[in-house]
Amino acid sequence: MKQIITLIALVLAGTFSNAQTKADIFDKKVPITWLGLDFSELHFIGDAAQWQDVGGISNSELQEKYFVSWNELFHTEKDKYDVADAMYRKKADYAIEVVAAINEQSEKDHFGHGNDEFRHLSEDDIAKMVKAYDYKDRAGLGMVFIVEGLHKEAKKASIWVAYVNMSTKELLLAKQIEGKAGGFGFRNYWAKSFFNGLREVKDNYGKWKKGK
Repeated sequence: MKQIITLIALVLAGTFSNAQTKADIFDKKVPITWLGLDFSELHFIGDAAQWQDVGGISNSELQEKYFVSWNELFHTEKDKYDVADAMYRKKADYAIEVVAAINEQSEKDHFGHGNDEFRHLSEDDIAKMVKAYDYKDRAGLGMVFIVEGLHKEAKKASIWVAYVNMSTKELLLAKQIEGKAGGFGFRNYWAKSFFNGLREVKDNYGKWKKGK
C-alpha cells in the first residue's frame, strides 16, 4: 500500500511540474509561480519630467529604482497584489529574481516614444522573451507580466500576461491587457495599473478558460 501511495504521489508531482498545455493554467490544483514584472521592453509614453513628488526621472533611475520597487510590492504586499487570488489558487510561489536579471541587464531607452509605440509587442515577441529567461532549473507553470507601455496621458499600462512551461520554456498562453493607473506619487500611480492588471486577469479567467 505504501508503495502504491508513493507511486501516485510521484505521478502527481510529475504532472504538476510539467505543465505542458493551456488547460494546466486553469487547473486550480496545478501550482503556479509568479515570475514578476518584466520591464525590459517598456515604452514610457509622455513626459516624465516634473512628476508630482519626484521631479524629473532619468532612464537609469527608472530602471534601477522603480523597476525594482514595483516588483518588490508583489512580494512585500502579497495580500494586496494577490497573484494567487487572480488565478483562483490558494497560494502562489514566487521567483521574481527571474525577471529581475532581465530588467537589470536591459539597455533600452524607455523614454521618448510616441503614442503608436504604446502597444508594440506581438505574441511572437512574448514567446521569444520567455524563452530567453533563466529559470534556474525550475519546472512547472510560470506567470509573468510583461509591461510594454506606460501611457501618461491615457493614464494606463499595457501589459502582456504570459504563462510558460518553465521546464521547456514554451509559451502556453499570452493575453494583452490594460491596467488603469491612479494614486499619488510616481511609484504608487503606476503600481495601481499593475494591481488593476491582476483584476483584469481574474475578471477574464473564465473567458480565457473557454478559449476566448
